[in-house]
Amino acid sequence: MSIQISSLLDRFAEPETLKMAKLGRELRAKGIDVIDLSLGEPDFDTPIHIKEAAKKAVDDNYSHYTPVAGYLDLREAVCAKLKRDNGLDYAAENIVVSTGAKQSLANLILALVDAGDEVIIPAPFWVTYSELVRIAGGVPVIIPTKMENGFKLTAGELKAAITSKSRVFLFSSPCNPSGSVYSREELAQLVNVFEQYPSLAIISDEIYEYINFVGKHESIAQFASVKDRVMIVNGLSKGYAMTGYRLGYIAAPVAVAKACEKLQGQFTSGTNAVTQRAAIAALIGDQQPTVEMNKEFERRKKRVIELVSEVPGWKLAEPDGAFYVFPDVSVYYGKSNGTEKIENADDLCMYLLNTAHVSTVTGRAFGTPNCIRLSFANSLEKIEEAYRRIKKALEALKG
Repeated sequence: MSIQISSLLDRFAEPETLKMAKLGRELRAKGIDVIDLSLGEPDFDTPIHIKEAAKKAVDDNYSHYTPVAGYLDLREAVCAKLKRDNGLDYAAENIVVSTGAKQSLANLILALVDAGDEVIIPAPFWVTYSELVRIAGGVPVIIPTKMENGFKLTAGELKAAITSKSRVFLFSSPCNPSGSVYSREELAQLVNVFEQYPSLAIISDEIYEYINFVGKHESIAQFASVKDRVMIVNGLSKGYAMTGYRLGYIAAPVAVAKACEKLQGQFTSGTNAVTQRAAIAALIGDQQPTVEMNKEFERRKKRVIELVSEVPGWKLAEPDGAFYVFPDVSVYYGKSNGTEKIENADDLCMYLLNTAHVSTVTGRAFGTPNCIRLSFANSLEKIEEAYRRIKKALEALKG
């Protein structure tokens, strides 16, 4: 082909989560029964009152361009949610609504990172974090965390990673993929370090806030000494089963919010009008469906912990949030079924896909190459069948 593709495309990789989902669909198209434990999507329908709000929005002719930062009453609803659930005070001018939390993150990275700037990211991390930094020309500085610490960063590890080029710290709690959840005390220890570096911005991805098995969600924005440089990212996909609606938001200092609004104005402009009306119903309406969904995820988690414990050699830090397990599977490296040899997590995931017909995601994509991610956002019946297949496939590996 004579057309030249921009070198920008060489800076970053395709998300491994989407790649595995694509491979799973290809096998299904051939008539193979693939159980999907790869995608991070609740297997629930959007609550009825939210769907009714969307239908009403269509009937009320919400079909025109929307303000770039989002409707004022939606941004006020975000502020009400932050006050109700997190005890945080924000005004509408601090909020920018985007087409999914992924766009919110992209806006922030592009607004904060110049070429050569370092962005500190604890591993494991969501696959898109490092790639967004590379797109912006920044340098991802990956800090491995330890399973024995629940895959949570310590203050000492944070301090050791900070240099004169450090511009942003980016993390999630609850974490995708590990399910780790930072307590208030653990966040306070990190804040003690941040207080020593007043120019370091903090991006806190809280998209899994409502899928929490240990009690109240703790946001790092609650600490007054750092709140003026914390950017919260959240959205509707996980807590309200609204993945296809595509709505995320940030709560940030006004200067950062305005920068994100300016960027978004050149990319997508305002988020879908109907989705925004549905979002108001989600944020300030009946929260019980979200509570019930979390209870079901917790029920599944307990069963999945049992299933993982039955897999010989797998090691696990029990997740406190999100809907994934992230076991260390390195005991199978170097083993073979006679025709295929497992050298790493990538090989194991492909082996499980092609042999057990279960899709998972390699931990390499999350910065932790000895692990794989398995979702429990699927029915218990399918989850149990998936682990039966996994155990059978692994039994064939020798050496």
